[in-house]
Amino acid sequence: MSIAGMIDHTLLRADATKAEITKLTEEAKKYEFASVCVNPTWVAYAAEQLSGSPVKVCTVIGFPLGATTSAVKAFETKDAIANGAGEVDMVINIGALKAGDDTLVESDIKAVVDAAAGKALVKVIIETSLLTDEEKVRASELAVKAGADFVKTSTGFSTGGATPADVALMRKTVGPDVGVKASGGVRSLEDMNGMIEAGATRIGASSGVKIMEGGQSTSSY
Repeated sequence: MSIAGMIDHTLLRADATKAEITKLTEEAKKYEFASVCVNPTWVAYAAEQLSGSPVKVCTVIGFPLGATTSAVKAFETKDAIANGAGEVDMVINIGALKAGDDTLVESDIKAVVDAAAGKALVKVIIETSLLTDEEKVRASELAVKAGADFVKTSTGFSTGGATPADVALMRKTVGPDVGVKASGGVRSLEDMNGMIEAGATRIGASSGVKIMEGGQSTSSY
């Protein structure tokens, strides 16, 4: 797979405008990124702009806190798919994980997996910057048990982003058959290569164009 084909070209800022989303989709088509990752309000528009292109539309569920109910996350997922999303990145119930309520965490993920029902890939954001290594392992195991396609490091909106160490731990935990997405702070080709070497199979970055051009971005996502 090409480098571009591993990148989710991302724009999740609250103040993103239609013109910026248009630019994002044009860049994605030009470089043939795996997807554009946008907030739910932009899914239908992004899908329209990418019609006829192999680039998928990815969106976020329960973002960025993960603190909505499972029913709301399931509804968001169904709505996003109806609007044209082919991939959904959902945030786990982080507080429940930290409290040891694994049953709730797993059922919360499964609500999204069931709502996606083979119509969209499900990536599970565990927000590594808020977790201990033991919690990262548990979260990754629960995502696999719930039937998710990927585990993902970060929202890019918390206290930190992806690290090669976290990616390696997640890869070791989920094994070879589940995807690992590194997101948050991947700003250069060097950063991206480090994540891939650690076991990442997808990269979430707002710096996709900079990465393809061999430059460095100052973006936090």
